[in-house]
Parts: sequence; C-alpha cells; structure tokens
Amino acid sequence: MAFILTFLGKGGTGRTTVGIAAAKRLAAEGSRVLWATCEPGPTASLLLGATLTNNPQTIAANLSAVRLHAPTLLEQSWEEVKKLEAQYLRSPVLKDVYGQELCVLPGMDRALVLNALREFGASDDYDTIVFDGSGNADTLRMLALPEMLSWYARRSRQLFAESDIGKTISPFLQPIGSAVLNVSWSAEDLVNQQAAPARDANQLLEEGKAALADPRRVAGFLVATQEPGAIASARYLWGSAQQAGLTVGGLLLNRAVDAGAIASQFAPLATTTLPESNDWQVLSDSLPNLREQALHAPRPVEIDVKQRQVRLFLPGFDKKQVKLTQYGLELTIEAGDLRRNLMLPPQLSGQSVKGAKFQDGYLIVTL
Repeated sequence: MAFILTFLGKGGTGRTTVGIAAAKRLAAEGSRVLWATCEPGPTASLLLGATLTNNPQTIAANLSAVRLHAPTLLEQSWEEVKKLEAQYLRSPVLKDVYGQELCVLPGMDRALVLNALREFGASDDYDTIVFDGSGNADTLRMLALPEMLSWYARRSRQLFAESDIGKTISPFLQPIGSAVLNVSWSAEDLVNQQAAPARDANQLLEEGKAALADPRRVAGFLVATQEPGAIASARYLWGSAQQAGLTVGGLLLNRAVDAGAIASQFAPLATTTLPESNDWQVLSDSLPNLREQALHAPRPVEIDVKQRQVRLFLPGFDKKQVKLTQYGLELTIEAGDLRRNLMLPPQLSGQSVKGAKFQDGYLIVTL
C-alpha cells in the first residue's frame, strides 16, 4: 500500500508548490511517486510543465502526475456498479443507464476522488501518493468519509433491526431476496449486512479507517506564511485534522521573517522554514524527512485502558468550542465544524463518562 501525503493551509500559502517539491524529493530518493490533484485550473500544469489528464503520465524519473476528474471517475465507477448488479440481480435494471448521462451530485466528488486514491494506493505501482486537494476542511471531510459512512451504516442497521417494521418484514426478506437475486441469503444475512456486497463495503470502510489512523499510511502537513490569516487558518486546520483522525506531521513555513515566534504557536509540532526560491532543487532539499517526522507527531487519539482515559489532541480549539456527548459505546466529539464518533474499546465498554477536562490542547475524558 502506498503512503498518502497531503498538505493543508490557506490558499496562496504555496501548498501546491510545496507538494510538487515534496514529490520531486521523494522521487529523487527512489520512491515511486504519484502526484495527484482534483483542483481545476492551469496552475498545476504550468508548475509541472505537463498537461494533466485523468490517466497518470510520467513527467520525470519515478514521478507521475494525474488530474482526478470527477465526471470521468463517475463513469468508471458506474460501470463497476452495473457489473455488480448483473452479478446479483436476476433482472438488471441499470443496463440501459450510461455513466455519460450522470451528473456529479454535491459531495459525490469527494467519494470518487477518495476511491481513486485508494485504488492507486493498492495498485502496487506507487510507493507514495502526494495529494494536492483543496487543503481545507473539504479535504479533511473526504479523508474522514470511511469513518462517517461506517457510522451511518452501523446506526441504520441497528435502528432497522430494532424497529417494528424491521421485525415485521425480516421473515419475508429471504423469500423476496431469492426471487430477485441470483444468490440465496438468509434473513439474518440481509438484516445484518453479512451478504457479500455489504460485507465487502464494510471491509473497505474498515480498511479506510485503519489507514487514516496510521501515520505510516496517511499523513498531512500544514503550510503557512507569516500572514496572520494564514497562521490562524493553519491552527484551525491542525485541530480539525486531528478531529478527522489525520495525523499532522509538522508545519512548513513559507516566506517567514520571525519563524521562532510562529513556531511557538504550533508546539509540539516541528516547524521547518522554507527558503524563497524558484529553484525546485533548493526547495526540495529544504524539506524535512516527511515520513519520519509524521511518525513522531502527536497522535489524534490515545486510549489508556489502565487509567480509563481517552485523550484527544485538539489544538487550535478551546474548551468553549468543544462539546462531548456519550451514546452507549460511543463518544461524540464536536469541535469546529467537524463531528467525530469514537467507539470505545471492549475493555471500556459499559463505562460512562465520569469527567472531562481540556488541558494543553488535549480533551481528556475519564471513564
């Protein structure tokens, strides 16, 4: 599986330039790199010196680039949906609906791009994928999609199974399913989503959640200038990234005069000052070892079973901006415009929240 690296920051801070410099450095070190963007406009093509398409193209040794075009990705995914339908339904209904007819609904593009990154990462063609997205909360929501969808699937399944309508129609699910499907699944399989398509979907979601939680698989870096708005945005995105479950490996500071004063606002993150230069080699050489640095960054969540504590690192927020609620085995944390549902480990199941405090950027929950 490839290591996915992305950069967060306010527009105009040099995120795309830094991402390309990182890709060039990793490629020069021997890593097979794919630089991927879903952003429209000519900037990336001008910086890379190549016209980007929806198919990866080699632009230098060990370095390829691709522009992820949502409508094209939808067409490709739709063909896979039709194949699945033909595999399981006795009378397919989508065979005469074509991907070229479909439009990308709001929010659908995030799922399509995330799936494309997953497929590239699993292809064994690349060691590293540098993703140049919007660099804001939209990128974080995209990366957190497996967690969000997993929660919706889990809760909807539970609510259906416990509802009167679910209990009433469960005995009829198997005969109805046998009539319209090419396979035979029991009512329990259908209700509990143990049927093959649902099981495979759940496995994909779990793999996505595991990847985002592992800084050896996915990591982000903040990019900022000394402009106050850029610093404020970087701090906000730092906390939001932790809330989404993304490990932030450090701060890359562009065009800064007083780097020391800025670095203190991001402790304990490592801060790297980048030179003002149009030379790719100079910029690439100034970058730290991004993969190594991500491994030593604060983790978004730490669970101490012995102390019965859950510690969530939420820098950039204060206690007035953080809300904690508990529903059964789950803790729901609201911070900024992101909400996270955290499932407690089995060792802490059945335990209610006994106390919570906000200290040094950490929300510390005692069970």
